[in-house]
Amino acid sequence: MEYIIIIISTVFVNNIVLAQFLGICPFLGVSGKISTSTGMAAAVLFVITLATIVTWLIYTFILVPFGIGFMQTITYILIIAALVQMVEIILKKVSPALYQALGVYLPLITTNCAILGVAILVIQKDFNLLESIIFAIGNAIGFGLTLILFAGIREQLELVQVPKGMKGVPISLIVAGLMALAFMGFAGIV
Repeated sequence: MEYIIIIISTVFVNNIVLAQFLGICPFLGVSGKISTSTGMAAAVLFVITLATIVTWLIYTFILVPFGIGFMQTITYILIIAALVQMVEIILKKVSPALYQALGVYLPLITTNCAILGVAILVIQKDFNLLESIIFAIGNAIGFGLTLILFAGIREQLELVQVPKGMKGVPISLIVAGLMALAFMGFAGIV
């Protein structure tokens, strides 16, 4: 039951993008098309889960025993950068179309503060490895859900007449704010 609560909490109640405001760059940058958003969500799911596992293990078995916990952030950044490079190489070989579709946005995963934020939150919340993995997967699902929903809304906005001053970024920010308000409605669930 505890794991289900973690999943529901991370996907809906404490959504990494809409409640904690982490991962805004890819949220606004990649959400132009549903296909690109889906690819980005899958890449983030893979990287955030793998990064959380690796960073938890390194923190627990290397940084803490050697008394160098203060190196946590820089270590996590290096690990995440290496994992993103690995994902980029894999995507280039497995799915060149998705690699081309993501284009410039793939390096955004490296600087995606949601990935670093989840790795740090896992330690702050004192989760064990299984709870950390579930927390990471829940956050990645929440990130992907909001990204894909936002992309769908933005695709629909292209089909309607929006006042000239509201086109592009202004209407996108208003929609993101409305989505955050909608997700606040889940606050009483957990």
